Amino acid sequence: MPVNAKIAAHPFLAGLYRDPYFPDELVDKGKAVLLRLCDRIEAERPADLAALYVLTHAATDEFNALDEEFHDAGSEIETAAREWIADDFWIVASAYGFDDADIEELIATRDW
Repeated sequence: MPVNAKIAAHPFLAGLYRDPYFPDELVDKGKAVLLRLCDRIEAERPADLAALYVLTHAATDEFNALDEEFHDAGSEIETAAREWIADDFWIVASAYGFDDADIEELIATRDW
């Protein structure tokens, strides 16, 4: 579990939880992806944006796989969900001192 206080207080994917179109059990998996990303950032302490982007791209790839599960459940990572997820990636980057991270580059490997 991440130790960063900003992360501990943040309600990840809150918009997805509020919308019944997104099954909670799959949103839980998305939240777990973001928390694992935080754990990796805390463990690996990326020295620069390039190193951070390697970690965020790996997490984005997990969301790519999760999108297939959303489709199987009659849902999908659509426009509003993309925005909520992208915002949470930026919250993570900024909580760890990467305020200059490019939100599009954080999730550059997305296919949703």
